[in-house]
Amino acid sequence: MIDLNRQALALLHSQKRLAIVPGATHLFEEPDALGAVSALARDWFLSHLNRPL
Repeated sequence: MIDLNRQALALLHSQKRLAIVPGATHLFEEPDALGAVSALARDWFLSHLNRPL
């Protein structure tokens, strides 16, 4: 899955970063894995879309 994610990342033409959650599989079923991914996504959205109106 990491290879596929790297291929997808190469196709994006915006600010991007691939984060690896240690010990997590692609379904994030491990304890705290989904929380870690959610926090990464939240941080990205806050830093890129949190613009004052």
